[in-house]
Amino acid sequence: MKAITHDTYGSFDVLGLREVDRPVVGDNEVLVRVHAAGLHVGDCFGVRGSPFVMRLATGLFRPRLGIPGFDVAGKVEATGRKVTRFRPADEVFGACNGACAEYVSVTEGTLALKPLRVSF
Repeated sequence: MKAITHDTYGSFDVLGLREVDRPVVGDNEVLVRVHAAGLHVGDCFGVRGSPFVMRLATGLFRPRLGIPGFDVAGKVEATGRKVTRFRPADEVFGACNGACAEYVSVTEGTLALKPLRVSF
């Protein structure tokens, strides 16, 4: 699958499109095909590696995950054995690490079903 990645800290010039392995779904996880990914200020800190204290969470000398993105929206492709709230083809949104990829493995508890359209 394709993902936006970075192997080092620095300006946004360190970001690049690369082929990476598709994530493996754990027992309590959902595999989501990403339709939209959201970035916020924490992703900026994560790519830059500054302030330095951020590296305690993201990796001291190089990025631990290397794929930015926190907010995700997409369609469920597969579910783990213990997942009860979602089924393949469900449209979902929520929070995860590494949303700037074609697929992401997300803990069931951090996702919600996409709201139905309501007309007034």
